[in-house]
Amino acid sequence: MGGGDKMASKTVTRAQLGEAVYQEVGLSRSDSASLVESVLDEIADALAIGEGVKISSFGSFIVRGKGQRTGRNPKTGEEVPILPRKVLVFRASHVLKDRINKPRSATN
Repeated sequence: MGGGDKMASKTVTRAQLGEAVYQEVGLSRSDSASLVESVLDEIADALAIGEGVKISSFGSFIVRGKGQRTGRNPKTGEEVPILPRKVLVFRASHVLKDRINKPRSATN
């Protein structure tokens, strides 16, 4: 992380999400993994057709279009057209922003 942040980076995997559902909900490990896959597939399917996905108290995923523009090859300085494309944007909810900015105690 930039700016001298000493925060550790950790990736949460699908398997870890499935295990968390197993621990919290009590479904079998197989059913928990299937549930996680189904939720992620629904989100991905909605985004693929251009729909936004809003998860209350977490945030929103939005697909935005970027128009064509002219870029520059950094090695040669040659102008290169950058084609229009779609990009995925995530906007965190205020609840999530407050949670990640909450001061952590020394024991955490």
